[in-house]
Amino acid sequence: MATFALGSIPFIGGLVEPIIGFTWQHYQSVWIDNGFYNQFTNSMIVTAGVVCISLSIGTLAGYALSRTNSNLAFWLLIIALILRALPHSVLVAGYLPAFINSSEILAPLWESAWTGWLFGLFSDTAPTLYGKPMAIIIVLVAINQPFTIWMLRSFFQNIPQDLDEAAMVDGCTRFEAFRRAVLPVAWPGIITAGLFSFLLGYNDFLVTSLLLDAQSQTMVPAISQYFNRETTMTDQVEAVAAAVSITAPLFLLVIVFQKQIVSGLTQGAVKG
Repeated sequence: MATFALGSIPFIGGLVEPIIGFTWQHYQSVWIDNGFYNQFTNSMIVTAGVVCISLSIGTLAGYALSRTNSNLAFWLLIIALILRALPHSVLVAGYLPAFINSSEILAPLWESAWTGWLFGLFSDTAPTLYGKPMAIIIVLVAINQPFTIWMLRSFFQNIPQDLDEAAMVDGCTRFEAFRRAVLPVAWPGIITAGLFSFLLGYNDFLVTSLLLDAQSQTMVPAISQYFNRETTMTDQVEAVAAAVSITAPLFLLVIVFQKQIVSGLTQGAVKG
C-alpha cells in the first residue's frame, strides 16, 4: 500500500518545514545541547518553595485575620498592602547584604551545641545564600505573601463562622476546626492562591536575574541569552522553542485545575 507524505505536496511541504519549522531539532538543541533542563530544574525548585511557603503561611494568616475584628489585624493588612506595592528591586536591595554575608550571619547556628547537629546534616558550614535558589525563594515569598494573605482572607470570610463553632461544639479545638471543617471547604480558594504563587515564581525575571548566577539561573531569564547584537536566525528559533517549552506546563496546570480555579475566583469575587 502506497504511503502518502504531507510534505510531498509542494505548497504544504514548503509551508510546514521552512515557515512553521515543525521539527524537534531546535527543542533538542535547547534542552540537550544548551542544557535547558538545568534551568527547568531550578525553576521547579524555586516555584515549589514559593508555593509551599506562601500557602502554608498565607492559609494560617488569612484564616486568623478573617476571624478577628481587632485593630491590630487591620493594620497588619494595611502594612501587607504597602509592602506589596513596593517595587521588587527595593526588596532585592534590602536583602542583598544579608545574602552576601549570610555565612557569617548563620555561623552561630552551625556552631551552637543545640542546633549545630541539625544544620550539620545539610552542610558542614553555613552557606552563602547569594546565588542560591533559597535566596530567590525568600525574596519571592516576601513579595507574594501580602497578596496571598489578602486573597485567602477574602476566601475564608465567605465561609460562615457557624462552621467553626459547630466543630468546636463537637469537641474540636480552634486548629482542629480549621483543619477538619474549614480547610476542606476552602480548597478552591487555596488552589487559586497557589496558582498565583506558582505564576510569580515561574515567570519572575527581575529577582532571578539579579540574584542568581548563570549556573543557577531559571528558565525565563535564560531565554535572554539568545538575544544580543549578534543574534542569528537559529538563535531566534531556539528562543521560540524555549518559550514554547515554558508555556506548555502552564496550559497543563490550568487545564487540570480549571474547575477549582473558576470556583475559587467566584468565591473570592462574591461575598456574603
